Parts: sequence; structure tokens; C-alpha cells
Amino acid sequence: MRRIINPWLEKEGYNCFGCCPNNPAGAQMVFYEDGDEIVSFWKPRMEFQGWIDTLHGGIQSVLLDEICAWVVLRKLNTTGVTAKMETRYKKSISTKDSQLMLRAKLIEQKRNIAIIKAQLFDYNKTLCTEAICTYFTFSKEKAEKEMQFKGCKVDPEEILPFF
Repeated sequence: MRRIINPWLEKEGYNCFGCCPNNPAGAQMVFYEDGDEIVSFWKPRMEFQGWIDTLHGGIQSVLLDEICAWVVLRKLNTTGVTAKMETRYKKSISTKDSQLMLRAKLIEQKRNIAIIKAQLFDYNKTLCTEAICTYFTFSKEKAEKEMQFKGCKVDPEEILPFF
């Protein structure tokens, strides 16, 4: 497993709620490539609760949508936007969990449409939430011109899974 280097870190104005490490109100997600999958390990915080000690469903959707976007960045080497997202909540998640794991992978691609499956697991590795995201992907030229996206590299050093 290798850490994906965030291509936006030096971009002025970059403040993504999902992945900007300097957004104190955001999720500050970090991503890894593990074979065909993109993986993220994330610690829930109390400010993201819905009900008492329960991770808000909207935050769960944000996490799943964000990891799907990183599948597009790394696996398709472009950018895009979410066209549709179907989320299934199977089990509540405690904001007291020490760490959650997300996994996502491309399951189908037709022209500029990518279908991505994402899963969210609690600390006990129980599948709690899953989503199927449909992404409208941009041409590489549009991604570079409009978003200054020039690729998504990985750290050369391999790391062991956190889970």
C-alpha cells in the first residue's frame, strides 16, 4: 500500500472539505493505493455526530463520495464530478471509534462515465455503509486546463495497513 500524494497541496484557494489537510472544519482525509482499490483511514470526531455518539449520515456520504473522487484521480488520471450517489446505511457508526476504514474501486467505465463502489467499515471491520457513485469524468485536457490537474502520484515507499 502506498500513500497518494495530494496534487492540490500547493494550489492557492484549495480548501476541500473532504481532503484538505489545512481545513480545520473538514474531514482531512488521506488516501492510499492498495492494488485496484483506494483506501482511507479516518478518525471520527465528536463535531461530526448526528445523534449522541453517532456519526452523521451526511458525513458518511461525504467520506464515501470523497474516496470515489480519488478513484477517479488516481485510477483514471483525471478529474470529474459526482452525477449520482446511492448510499446504503447498514449499521450505525460510533464517533468514539478510534478509526474507520474506507475502500473504493472502479467497477465499470463507459466513455466518460465511471461507476465506483465505496465501502465504510468500523473499527471491528464491520461493513457499516456502502455507496455506488456515478461520476462524470472530464477529459485529461479539461482536467488540466480548468483544475490544473497534472496527475496523481504515489509515495515510493510502501507502508503497512493501519487496520
